Amino acid sequence: QVQLVESGGGLVQPGGSLRLSCAASGIIFRMYAMNWYRQAPGKQREWVASLTSDGRTNYAGSVKGRFTISRDNAKSMVYLQMNSLKPEDTAKFYCNAIQPGQSGYDYWGQGTQVTVSS
Repeated sequence: QVQLVESGGGLVQPGGSLRLSCAASGIIFRMYAMNWYRQAPGKQREWVASLTSDGRTNYAGSVKGRFTISRDNAKSMVYLQMNSLKPEDTAKFYCNAIQPGQSGYDYWGQGTQVTVSS
């Protein structure tokens, strides 16, 4: 069974930092591109950051310069370091793993809530 389990969410003040983690199992982790998405109440799920299997990163414009995605293949973990958090970052954050090859299949975790508020 494939599992992605996010952790590290919580309540943080504006300007603060938080590091999210996603533990993957059931996949050959190093071969998968990983993404972070987020979804705020009443809004569509939006892509936040991606990290390919060969180490290329991309970020949504709203988080570029503030968030950093990274991975530890030995631990099958992907992280999202979030700095300078804003109230508009408040959302449930999900990690996503894209299966290599032409299947286009992906996997999702259950999410971890991030609330940025004073």
